Amino acid sequence: QVQLVESGGGLVQPGGSLRLSCAASGRGFIINTMGWYRQAPGNQRDLVAAIGSGVSTNYADSVKGRFTISRDNAKNTVYLQMNSLKPEDTGVYYCKADGLGFYSWGQGTRVTVSS
Repeated sequence: QVQLVESGGGLVQPGGSLRLSCAASGRGFIINTMGWYRQAPGNQRDLVAAIGSGVSTNYADSVKGRFTISRDNAKNTVYLQMNSLKPEDTGVYYCKADGLGFYSWGQGTRVTVSS
C-alpha cells in the first residue's frame, strides 16, 4: 500500500503563490503517474495537473501558464507550483498516485485564495 502525504496549502491573497508537495511512501511500489486534483465546495474532484514517469505533463485549461507540476522520482515526491492564484483556485487539493495494480489518494490540503 502506498501512502501519500500532502503539504503546503494555506491562505493566500489573489495574485500570490503557493507550492504544494506530496510525498509517497510504502514498500515495493512503482508509480507511473502522479497528479493533483481540486475539489471546491459542492463540486466534484477535478484534475488540475498530472505528470508521467518521464516528462509528460497535462494541465487543466484553467491553470495553464500559472501552475507547474514537477516530480522528484528519487524522493517519490510531486510538487505543484501555483502562481498568479485566483479566488476560483480555492478548494481542497488532493494528490493521486497511479501505479502497477494500484492507485492511492492523499488526505488533501486546503488552499484558500482570498483578500
